[in-house]
Amino acid sequence: MLGLGAAGIAAAPVLQGGWQKLLDADPVGVTGLLPNSGGFRYFSVAASVPVKNEGNYRLTIDGLVDRPRTFTLADLAALPQRRVVHDVQCTDGWKVENAAFTGVPLSALLDAVGVKKQARAVRFTCFDGVYTESLTLDQARRPDVMAALKLGDQPLTHERGGPCRLYVAPMYFYKSAKWLSGITITDRVQQGYWEDYGYDVDGWL
Repeated sequence: MLGLGAAGIAAAPVLQGGWQKLLDADPVGVTGLLPNSGGFRYFSVAASVPVKNEGNYRLTIDGLVDRPRTFTLADLAALPQRRVVHDVQCTDGWKVENAAFTGVPLSALLDAVGVKKQARAVRFTCFDGVYTESLTLDQARRPDVMAALKLGDQPLTHERGGPCRLYVAPMYFYKSAKWLSGITITDRVQQGYWEDYGYDVDGWL
């Protein structure tokens, strides 16, 4: 037993290095199932998610607005961008420190469509056809809330919620809905997907 223990200690650095390379090479597969892989995990509540690109992606903003509008990726990229560096933390326990997201501040999109006086909240829908989220209007206007187009200065991949995702820096990551396709201005907060299962509506870190 002592011999096996000593062999395990000696082999641990080699095994750990190889295991980490495997995880880094396949962040969409086993990384989403195993803890402590040192990066983002991939989760989806839908059986399958269509892949969108510059040719077919659309973001629609409607509800209690003066000028409903649909944005293409090119439209979003042409707007002033903001870069936010913040720790990402999931309720499952994993964390990514100093993640850099770049995108259009949500406040700029709200200003572009004109929010009506009776508006109180914002509801988000996704092109997976299942996931939803909500913020109060004041939360949505924070400078660290955006429609993100980049992660680490690279375009958001499908696995990371691209080509455009909601990013709410000061809240747990379930509030940052992937595959963003719709923003609807409402007169009250409507619970999102995970809130229906008991998660906090205000998911502050």
